[in-house]
Amino acid sequence: MAPAAGNGEQEILYGLHAVREALRAGARPLQRLLVVRTDKQFTDLVKLARAQHVPVLLQPAVSLDRLVPGGKHQGIVAFAAAAAYQTEEAILARAAKRREPPLLVILDGVEDPHNVGAVLRTAEAAGVHGVFIPERRAAGLTSVVAKVSAGAIDHIAVARVTNTSRLLESLKEAGVWIYGLDPTATKWYTDIDMRGPVGFVFGGEGKGLRPGVLQHCDDRIGIPMKGHVRSLNVSASAAVALFEAVRQRDLPPAKP
Repeated sequence: MAPAAGNGEQEILYGLHAVREALRAGARPLQRLLVVRTDKQFTDLVKLARAQHVPVLLQPAVSLDRLVPGGKHQGIVAFAAAAAYQTEEAILARAAKRREPPLLVILDGVEDPHNVGAVLRTAEAAGVHGVFIPERRAAGLTSVVAKVSAGAIDHIAVARVTNTSRLLESLKEAGVWIYGLDPTATKWYTDIDMRGPVGFVFGGEGKGLRPGVLQHCDDRIGIPMKGHVRSLNVSASAAVALFEAVRQRDLPPAKP
């Protein structure tokens, strides 16, 4: 997927998997679909697009090459409306509708869109109810994020917040326990109970969590490091913590 040139209101999705997921999810309405042909591997996508009244246009490969410089479009490009952001209230309501304690991810200054996309992919796979990202000094829902997320962006709720510290206080008032992932923490991630309402805060590349954000966390937790490297990439940290939450939440209830 790549940004639509000269149009901030559109995104260009490319590649068979990204376009298929967008059509199936229906979260971002497609405005038109460009394909090099309508047979073989494109048949199901063309049928799905036409069933949703999305115009399908035949274009030579060179035209798609111009739209996706250096991108591997696989012979298919779609124009999509920009992904919509959710609200804190909608995300908490989503958890309530599922009758599950909220499982949330808060990103603090993660600026690399590849990292944000990878976190979204992990979060969606772990059943996270919503991901929060700051408006400033952070990657938003760009086309690169969507591509790296491998379709997860169409299935997970993402909210954009103006002030992360205020968000954390609001979530705590709603009964969510907030844990900051911090390499200097003396408590391991396996030491906490993740079966209730929890939110994990992950810091940006290099600097980690800002002190002002850390002080609004209920506690800080770490991942034990056995090698010379003292911290993990943010998407790896998210995978470790979130799938521990999955493991704990799948445990049978304790017997009285």
